[in-house]
Amino acid sequence: MEYSTFGRHVAVDTWGVQFDLLNDAEFLKKEMIEAAESCGATVLSVQAKQFSPQGATVLVLLSESHLSIHTYPERGFAALDCYTCGETVDPQVAIDYLVSVLRPEKVYAKKLVRGTGELQVVEPEMKPAQVASK
Repeated sequence: MEYSTFGRHVAVDTWGVQFDLLNDAEFLKKEMIEAAESCGATVLSVQAKQFSPQGATVLVLLSESHLSIHTYPERGFAALDCYTCGETVDPQVAIDYLVSVLRPEKVYAKKLVRGTGELQVVEPEMKPAQVASK
């Protein structure tokens, strides 16, 4: 069986996020799993680290690739990214879910189209989903 090398990689910087949302690795872990499942991805494993005095990193290994967040609560900043291979799982759906949970004041996003030759950088359409949040 031959697999497509096509993939999409969405990277987002969020600013102006509440400190407590960014400083809770367990909450972020739960929301990251929900985000992965919302886009139809298959979660293989999850690693979460709560830093001291603040900050968190959560990495979600997907069958289709990965989803990650790195937070700096003292700055109201979170770096998010989701890369998925193939046509069926859209990483933008996972990113939109997380943005709707974090409710940042500012969002800066780029999408890379990968695996088709030269990398293509495009402006993603951000469509935050309506979800219950902390």
